[in-house]
Amino acid sequence: MKYRKKPVVIEATQWFKDGDHWAVAKYQSNVQQLEGCGWIKTLEGVHIVRPGDYIITGVKGEHYPCKPDILEMTYEPVEEQS
Repeated sequence: MKYRKKPVVIEATQWFKDGDHWAVAKYQSNVQQLEGCGWIKTLEGVHIVRPGDYIITGVKGEHYPCKPDILEMTYEPVEEQS
């Protein structure tokens, strides 16, 4: 059986550095490749956030990271209604 994702409007903020989104904490590590990264607690556990990732707010208010190419393939911009 095949399924189609229901049309849902999401909130997404692109993250580049500490302070860009309140749900992302600064990642502390001695590993060079993780320098400048953050981390976020999701329903599935803790995930690394890299500069340029989007932080999506899900339908239950949860937050999770999403790579820019995945966001563009999965979502399209919605005009805000005033």
